[in-house]
Amino acid sequence: ALRSVGCVVLLRAACEYGRLQRRQVRVSGVVVDGISGSHATGDDLPRIDRRHPRRIDAQQAEELIYNRNGKLYRFDLADKSVTEINTDFATRINNDHALSFDGKQLGISHHSAEHGGKSMVYSMPVGGGKPKLLTKEGPSYLHGWSPDGRFLLFTGQRNDELDIYKISSDGGDEIRLTTAKGVDDGSEVTPDGKSIVFNSSRTGKMQLWKMNTDGSSQTNITDDRFNNWFPHVSPDGTSIVYLSFMEDIASGDHPFYKPVYLRQQPTEGGPSRIIAYLYGGQGTINVNSWSPDNQHVAFVSNSQIPKVAAQ
Repeated sequence: ALRSVGCVVLLRAACEYGRLQRRQVRVSGVVVDGISGSHATGDDLPRIDRRHPRRIDAQQAEELIYNRNGKLYRFDLADKSVTEINTDFATRINNDHALSFDGKQLGISHHSAEHGGKSMVYSMPVGGGKPKLLTKEGPSYLHGWSPDGRFLLFTGQRNDELDIYKISSDGGDEIRLTTAKGVDDGSEVTPDGKSIVFNSSRTGKMQLWKMNTDGSSQTNITDDRFNNWFPHVSPDGTSIVYLSFMEDIASGDHPFYKPVYLRQQPTEGGPSRIIAYLYGGQGTINVNSWSPDNQHVAFVSNSQIPKVAAQ
């Protein structure tokens, strides 16, 4: 089982290829109630410390997929070996990549020279191969797949507006799903294929929202003092984990190296609980990174952790 721990790019000026690669980050994990997934993708070489009681371990997931310096890598949790994934011409991949539900396909966002360096969405075999271009316009930043693999969701910047779009896995015309003023981002289809969860700043605060897969019936899930980003639904569909910035961060911004919470709540709404407090933000948990057993979630942390003497 794989899991995709990585970041999805929203602030285009801050997150273009190159800037994120200069950070020192660590892929970590926490135990949560009812978590699952199938891949993990991170923004730098993951350093897994199994002596920490809340680190993700090899029993919950076998591999992580992460991006580094424009390329993708596979990290084996059992023997800690790293293998580069063949992405052919795509060597400027950002942190917006996600696995299909069946684990056979990988969606990526690559800054294409043929499109003026803009991020474009592609699909490719999970084992490696030549990516297939899906989007016609950019910037386009991938966020996820539908459970049946028939379409993908992405954030598109069109006419200075950031909105959520979907596109067939065969390519073709994009379909705009949100039209509200402000930033709409972080879209993900629920495992039952009936709904899309996302984050939006349309009310003045970045909050979590939910809509049908055709864009209808857009309703808010959270309404609190934090700025909430990137909702990720557990494989059993019962729980959402998301990132919360403090009140001093602008609603349309998600910088890195900030104090943030990872929070969890029922998918249909209700009380939330904090499962992690760390320094992070952009790149911490921009794409789904639940473990296959619904028990853990992987994330990227900028926090300093004291070194443990070798045993």
